[in-house]
Amino acid sequence: MSKFELKLPKMGESVAEATITSWLKEVGDTVEIDETIVEIATDKVDSEVPCEVEGVLVEKLFYVDDVVAVGQTIAIIEVEGESSEMKESDKVEDELDEEIIAEIPTVEKIKAEAKQVEKTVALISSKSDRFYSPLVKNIAKKEGISMDELEAIIGTGKDQRVTKNDILSFIDNRGNQLKKALIEQPNIEKSVVQKSQSTGVGDEIIKMTRMGKLIAKHMVESIQTSAHVQSFVEVDVTNIVKWRDRVKDEFFKREGEKITFTPIFMEAIAKAIRDFPMINISVDGDKVIKRKDINLGMAAALADGNLIVPVIKRADQLSLVGMTKAVNDLAKKARTGKLSPDDIQGGTFTVTNVGTFGSITGTPIINQPQVGIIALGSIRKMPAVIETPDGDFIGIRQKMIISHSYDHRVVNGALGSLFVKKVADYLEAWDTNKDF
Repeated sequence: MSKFELKLPKMGESVAEATITSWLKEVGDTVEIDETIVEIATDKVDSEVPCEVEGVLVEKLFYVDDVVAVGQTIAIIEVEGESSEMKESDKVEDELDEEIIAEIPTVEKIKAEAKQVEKTVALISSKSDRFYSPLVKNIAKKEGISMDELEAIIGTGKDQRVTKNDILSFIDNRGNQLKKALIEQPNIEKSVVQKSQSTGVGDEIIKMTRMGKLIAKHMVESIQTSAHVQSFVEVDVTNIVKWRDRVKDEFFKREGEKITFTPIFMEAIAKAIRDFPMINISVDGDKVIKRKDINLGMAAALADGNLIVPVIKRADQLSLVGMTKAVNDLAKKARTGKLSPDDIQGGTFTVTNVGTFGSITGTPIINQPQVGIIALGSIRKMPAVIETPDGDFIGIRQKMIISHSYDHRVVNGALGSLFVKKVADYLEAWDTNKDF
């Protein structure tokens, strides 16, 4: 018999860690190859971790709600035969043993390590009822953070638990953050008490979902980070409505996809970003990062009613048919809960279709670290002045309002307005006789 280390797999670009949400197997259970053993969650997507071997689960190294780094071992599986991985690790251990023998610690080194232990003894022997994940405890021990300091950190995780980011932020601003936390803690507790006392008889208290809390946190952070400004344009999309009505049946017959207005709008937005590349940026301190790829985030509804933003990579390089397939594929994945972590990574600009819910327009919040987001309003029949060589007259046109929310720290009113006007120009110039 040998043992296999099941590690947290890489889950996409820039995903460095995940939270254990539930174990589907218990110690002693038999596990088949590719059978799901544990469920995990990143910022927005829930995923499953399959087992790479057949065997018996003999040890779970993390608990539910623990944060695990990509590449860390999360479970030990006992398998038949010898594992090449374990053989290699045995070699490494032999090499380490030789190094240890060659470097027997001196008395001075032992005394120095003892002082470090004294700094963290309060953490090790604490009787606090507050839960800390193994990752947070390890960081605290390594950095010599006492239990008093750890208790003072305001957690942003589930049930106010201290996350990896919380403790790293505390370390970066150790002195000031501790002082601020101790000062603000009474006010926070007071506000919680006041909120709990405001409920009346018959009121229903509904706990926010994990995703709901993440969305709320991200929205508040975005408002606190970016100076939001909006520009609006009214767009005549009569030609687009006529064109779609003419080709939609043929499009479905040829491509096997339903064509909606969304891919048409996404194509126009991608073209406008190419014309105004300083919309496709993000802010990093006092620097601006100009993105090479145009990756359009597309707000989509999940089965539980929450919204998520899957990303169409290099959207400006797609044909209308390619854009339609990308939009439909991501929307279907969102509805069925099949989005992968990589599907929501790397966005450089976001589009949300508030018209789907009947809204004329909206003022959406920027999806950090991007600097802009467009809201597409509903398409409505409206009376309009039509200019002709023979004079002006009143006619019925299909119109919509597009709003552009942008970060006024780096996008001024001229750029923000010219960009959304360019989107409108592309839409209004639509050729009703074009093919797809």
